[in-house]
Order: sequence, then structure tokens, then C-alpha cells
Amino acid sequence: MRLFVALALPDQVAEGLLLMEGGIPGARWQRREQLHLTLRFIGEVDGRVAADIDDALAALCAPGFTLELHGVDTFGGRDLRQLWVGVRPNSALTHLQRKIETALQRVGLPAEPRKFTPHVSLAKLKGAPRERVMAYLSGHALYTSAPFDVSAFELYSSTLTPNGSLYRCERRYPFAT
Repeated sequence: MRLFVALALPDQVAEGLLLMEGGIPGARWQRREQLHLTLRFIGEVDGRVAADIDDALAALCAPGFTLELHGVDTFGGRDLRQLWVGVRPNSALTHLQRKIETALQRVGLPAEPRKFTPHVSLAKLKGAPRERVMAYLSGHALYTSAPFDVSAFELYSSTLTPNGSLYRCERRYPFAT
């Protein structure tokens, strides 16, 4: 099973992101059910490792916090691959991500080699005209979502299909209240 840990987005925030989709030929925009903020990609694991991951994540304690999405950017450098919405700097989010990373390493997963860049993917870019992407970035540079409360994180499974990935929440981990 292919797994990742993420934050679900409230409907109001997700609907605002969906309204931003469009204007870039060749972009493959995310559907509502694909919008999330990845905390840690895990990848393919067997059932035993998945159970260990679940146990480790269930043992984490963290307080809830408020988050705001802010700004847009791309991954890929000169070869634009992905369009995303960023997150205002948030120490509680960074702390949660580090706790998840540590818990996953304790169950034997290798460390994530990439620096954590909190974001919500909006579109895959394959052959999208660079000038249209740059215009999109300029036009949405000041985007900021309404603040929203984060009261849990989720473990998702991912199934790859020709029409994009299908995500399913396997378990929700509420924060201490």
C-alpha cells in the first residue's frame, strides 16, 4: 500500500482553491478530493509496516493550531512540473511535521531527504507555456486563505491511475484538546 501523512483542508478553503484553477493550457488541475497538505510522503509499504506506522502516529500528542495558506509558486525550476499554494510560516505546523518524521524514522523508515516545504498542490504542469505560468503566479501572488483550525492529521493511501491519484483517508489522528 502506498501511504502519506497529510492535513485535510476545510471545504471553504478547498472551494477557494478550486476557484483559482484555470488559465494555464496543459495544466492538470487537482480535484477537490486531491487537495491536501502533505506532511510526509511514505511510499509503498507492506501491511506490517503500515500497522507500525499507524501505531506510531496514533501515539503522537500535539495541540491544535490555526493555519493560513499564502502565495503561489512552482516546483521544477526551469522545467516547471507543479503549481502550488504555500503556507504562512507556522511553528506549530513545523513542530508537528518534525514529530511525524521522527516517529516514522523510529519504525524504520529512512529519513526524508528533502526539506519540508509546506504546500497544497494545485496542478501538474506538463508542457504548460512558461509565460502563462508566470502570468498566473503574478496574478495570484497575494492569495491568502481565511485562517482555519487544524484539529487532526490523517494517514492516506494513494492509488495511481491514468487520471491522477486517488486518495483515501485510512485513519484520522485528532489532536489533544
